[in-house]
Amino acid sequence: MAIIALKAWYVEQYEPISDIVKRPHDLRLSRNSLLKSGLRADFLDDSQDVETSPWFERYLGGEAVEFYIEGSGGYAVSNVDLISHEIYFTKQDLATFQEPTIFLSHQTEYRESSELLAEVLEEAIAEINARSRLPLTLIRAQRPSNDPLRLSSTQLRQIRKSLLFIADGTPVATIGDNRLLLSSNVCVEMGYALQNKRSGQILLVQMERLSGQLPFDLATHQQLSFKTATELRQTLPNLLETLLKRFKLFS
Repeated sequence: MAIIALKAWYVEQYEPISDIVKRPHDLRLSRNSLLKSGLRADFLDDSQDVETSPWFERYLGGEAVEFYIEGSGGYAVSNVDLISHEIYFTKQDLATFQEPTIFLSHQTEYRESSELLAEVLEEAIAEINARSRLPLTLIRAQRPSNDPLRLSSTQLRQIRKSLLFIADGTPVATIGDNRLLLSSNVCVEMGYALQNKRSGQILLVQMERLSGQLPFDLATHQQLSFKTATELRQTLPNLLETLLKRFKLFS
């Protein structure tokens, strides 16, 4: 039976998948078995080439080593046998399938906060892009003028594929027993983000203009409150960089 070689690319740091597949592959594999949570394969490269590769050195050092395997997705190396040429992978959710974008879910009921948030984000992203190996882009949610919100497949994809999801959680009113009412559009998009993104990729920014309790609870590192534009400019850029650290955008 003829061997069908699969190409595998070592993912050392975050790169969009469209860029990864443009460069030469790092490993050739012959798949032995594919499970829901893993993959067993023979590597077709010379053992000496594998042994001297940067990714194998990191593997021996106990670091997580990730690969994109064509037709199969993202995997982390769990075991390598240089003698038998066998390599075992564990299924992994790679950031490489996301795009270098930041999605802003803004509200239109209290425009002052969203306009300020967008302005500070644009300034912070411009500063980050001056040092980042990949340029980031801010995507603002589409807001119909009078029609009810209907999330399109494009908008759902933008939320799902973004590196960070940032929502304007500034309350627009209070209801009942001093409960804060947020923009319904923001709540819908926030709900989708909570289901499709890691906690470290979600940030709820809130201008303190009304007192009360939020309708949902998020971890402390997922929330940022501010009172003035000066305060937002002092806190948001640093927090933005902290959230982006896992993608290793800065040298």
